[in-house]
Amino acid sequence: MVDNLEEVAFDIPDGLLDEIQQNIQNIIRDFDVPEENKNEVIKQINYIYTRTKYLSITDELTGLSNRRCFDTTFEKEFLRASRYSNKLTLVMFDIDHFKSVNDTYGHQCGDFILKQVANAALQTFRKTDTVFRYGGEEFAVILTETDINQSIIPLERFRKTVQTLGLNYQGQEVNITVSIGACQLTSEMATKEEFLQKTDEALYEAKNSGRNKTVLSNFQ
Repeated sequence: MVDNLEEVAFDIPDGLLDEIQQNIQNIIRDFDVPEENKNEVIKQINYIYTRTKYLSITDELTGLSNRRCFDTTFEKEFLRASRYSNKLTLVMFDIDHFKSVNDTYGHQCGDFILKQVANAALQTFRKTDTVFRYGGEEFAVILTETDINQSIIPLERFRKTVQTLGLNYQGQEVNITVSIGACQLTSEMATKEEFLQKTDEALYEAKNSGRNKTVLSNFQ
């Protein structure tokens, strides 16, 4: 039996939790018990349901939306922007030389840095934008109603913010930077995979051309 819901790794198909919750509520309502008892049980089930759903789309370390949530959100935003010709920019960034940081200061320091970078991203980008931990030290941001030229201001603000964080871990100063790649959706992009690939290419160009920089890419 699991005592702590936080320790469970969830990989649950979309819609399944909703279906399970509704079925359980229907079963409880048919029980031959006082109405207040039914309501209390349903209340507790709804809490567990809400918490489970939250954990299924949240990165435990940083509190950001996770890769699973990114896949779902990215597909929806891609389809919406493609259908209605909305402006949409995808951003990928990662922490420069992160392996070296882990090797030098230890993995706990690495976790500390991931949390600080995640917090800096949340403070920098708009509430309407979603920041995701994509995997390891790599992150993604979906900028809705934003073209590639509009993205440069928040992206550069974020890059400079990270560069000047001046983190201190157990008395040791740790300076970090990020490399950023961004790409705007265009009508020439037939699939979301193509969109993601172009954004990845922009990120790798930023890393391979010196790091600590932002590279913007349009589909060619």
